[in-house]
Amino acid sequence: MTLPPAPDIECVDLVRIFRTKDVEVQALQGLTLRVDAGDMVAVVGASGSGKSTLLNVLSGLDQPSAGRAVVAGHDMLSMSRAERVVFQRTSVGFVWQQTARNLLPYLSAAENIAAVLAIARGPKGDARAARVDELVDLLGIGDVRDRLPAQMSGGQQQRVAIAVAVANNPTVLLADEPTGELDEATSEEVLGAMRRVNEERGVTTLIVTHDAAVATQVRRTVQIRDGRTSTEVVRSTRADGLGGEYDVAEEFAVLDRVGRMQLPAAFTASLELRDRVRLTLESDHVSVRPGHDAAAPGTAESTPTDGDRA
Repeated sequence: MTLPPAPDIECVDLVRIFRTKDVEVQALQGLTLRVDAGDMVAVVGASGSGKSTLLNVLSGLDQPSAGRAVVAGHDMLSMSRAERVVFQRTSVGFVWQQTARNLLPYLSAAENIAAVLAIARGPKGDARAARVDELVDLLGIGDVRDRLPAQMSGGQQQRVAIAVAVANNPTVLLADEPTGELDEATSEEVLGAMRRVNEERGVTTLIVTHDAAVATQVRRTVQIRDGRTSTEVVRSTRADGLGGEYDVAEEFAVLDRVGRMQLPAAFTASLELRDRVRLTLESDHVSVRPGHDAAAPGTAESTPTDGDRA
């Protein structure tokens, strides 16, 4: 039996607890996530849901309290400080929301890319110059290659930042709200640049965002709520009977290893689900109905619809 390939990002029952003298905050509460090699995924969630904490763990900037987190074959719980430095230089690239945080202000675009190669002891001489030219072409930043960051627009800075992040051929690219400071048109350009890197270089890409428009540009969107993955939307293209194509977006609830899941808020509000619910095991699905007295079995509410099936 051939085992499936290992994912580039895998989190199982991931926990991150922040403690002060009098307060304990559990930012991640048993989160589970899998991102396969070459995939491009958006992680969305409200402020305080845990998405930024997740990104810090995956990038090696923070260490989880418990559970399992593996990125590009590296165990994030057991790595030493020296191993984390090597990991951050070679296995993972990072793009911050703040454009000024991604680049050295006194170096041009091309020099910023070359500096990363030098720090990681990458190719030298002509090979380094060729690598810089290659990334400049890939990200479409030839018109600003000799400009300082202050002489670029926000979108140009972010495209240079992506080039810097992937200069050392990382396995995984992580982006924290990469379009958060950009207008809609510029955001499209930056997302297009990230898609090119993902498709042409095969770099597994994870984007943390609160922007619904960004989420629709990727194949898979993962919703985080209360420190756990709650739902996923998977987008695909299908063919109809006449040979035409149409886009499909399917939403799934995430079931963890002990059988817990979070129903979407729109579902619970529409059916007035609260406190407890009635579950019925059917031949090919489980129906979920309100548990209060108004929803007795045999009423119209007992017939499951697409909105109350899990």
